[in-house]
Amino acid sequence: MEQTQQNNGEALEPQQAVAKAALLAACDKLAAAGVTFVAVHFDGYGDDGTTEEVKCYDGESYAWGESETVKHDASHLQEQFEDLVPFGYENDCGGFGDVVLDVAARKVTVERNDRFEDYTTSTYEV
Repeated sequence: MEQTQQNNGEALEPQQAVAKAALLAACDKLAAAGVTFVAVHFDGYGDDGTTEEVKCYDGESYAWGESETVKHDASHLQEQFEDLVPFGYENDCGGFGDVVLDVAARKVTVERNDRFEDYTTSTYEV
């Protein structure tokens, strides 16, 4: 089930607001280099998680694991992306997702997918 919303209804923490502003400020240089998206993928469970290195893309859309990267060094933006990774995504069964900068639209989106455990019980007489 996918839930799309403009924002999560919560104000950004000051550090997150600074990170978002820095990412948006980099858009002109990224666009001049032919970069259309910049993204970082995160994944974790059992109270342990990892954030991948920032990667650049030049496609019309971004999809983790499907889009081809381009060679452009955006490592100077790593900390800003990490500041926007959702807190607690790695707790319990964990979660995964992406923080994505759409360079042309000058928009930063966070897609978070939470994992959960489920079970089914069947009771019958034999």
